[in-house]
Amino acid sequence: MSQSNLPQWLMPLSHRNDFIFNSSPRDFTVEEVPLYAFSGEGEHLVLKIRKKELTTWEMLDIISTHLGIRRRDIGYAGLKDKHAMTIQHISLMATHEEKLRSFAHPQIKILDQVRHNNKIRIGHLKGNRFYLRFKKVLGIQKEMLDSVLTWIEKNGIPNYFGHQRFGMHGDNWEEGKKILAGELKMRDRRSREFLISAYQSYLFNHWLSKRIELCRLLETFSEAETEGVMGLAEGTLSQTKKQTSFFKVLQGDLLMHYPYGRVFYAEDPEAEAARFWDRDISPTGLLPGKKVKCSDGTARQLEVLFDEEIREQGSRRYAWIFPTEITRKYLPEKAHYELGFFLPKGSYATVLVDMLRGR
Repeated sequence: MSQSNLPQWLMPLSHRNDFIFNSSPRDFTVEEVPLYAFSGEGEHLVLKIRKKELTTWEMLDIISTHLGIRRRDIGYAGLKDKHAMTIQHISLMATHEEKLRSFAHPQIKILDQVRHNNKIRIGHLKGNRFYLRFKKVLGIQKEMLDSVLTWIEKNGIPNYFGHQRFGMHGDNWEEGKKILAGELKMRDRRSREFLISAYQSYLFNHWLSKRIELCRLLETFSEAETEGVMGLAEGTLSQTKKQTSFFKVLQGDLLMHYPYGRVFYAEDPEAEAARFWDRDISPTGLLPGKKVKCSDGTARQLEVLFDEEIREQGSRRYAWIFPTEITRKYLPEKAHYELGFFLPKGSYATVLVDMLRGR
């Protein structure tokens, strides 16, 4: 692969792309895509909500206060960005329908409502559609954005946790680590779990960076040379370099059907790599904890570097994902670049933006 075909985050610093992106309701819209169609009948009422400059929890507090119910009585599928125009679904008992008629708030609008049989639960969504506007995009920057997006459409992107996962200063994972070490006490269960999960996310991101380092090395060096740099046993990367995808499947990887499905071990990396290229499966990374499967063989040699004994629940997360429904429009008279795309649940639009910036 020539350097001109590589994404920004694989290019030298001199190729960084400087454009302006403000995370604001004017330039950033997120629309939740439900996991299934709502039934139209039942004792629950599903509301399609548009909000701006509010966290999901703040929005739920405002609505629950108006209805005189507890926040936990309202169901929602996921948390949405504060500094954006976001559209999501929430559910509550249909007995509150009459009281909703008097609800009004300058930052919240009920777009639609429909009956359903059950409460919406966390994770009950396919993913999110994102609409972004970049500013001060000049001709050469537009060409660079087009080039990187073409690469992304073909190859996908790493499924890092976005920077917002780690708090305003990017260091809330440190508190999670201290809690696990017994150096910090946290009485509030929700805060404790959130900080520990931030530390799990931190470990995942560093593991993923290590795997991407391996893939970058294979772009330039031989399998034997890469084994030496990465400290892997001789022959463990045999036949890996010829895989079509940038992100390589290793022997012992835990794979998962894409975009959701069961987890299984990679016993034939060459065959599994072909399925990965066809977007039928994708490798997963570890969020350390209890009751979670670990990878094996070559994959485990790298994973173990970021595996720690954590008493909280662990899980597997896709290492690599594929943005779809990518649309782009360039407005030269304004130097604006408008971008739309869909990501599966749990993925961060800011990761894609960072790739476009060359970070």
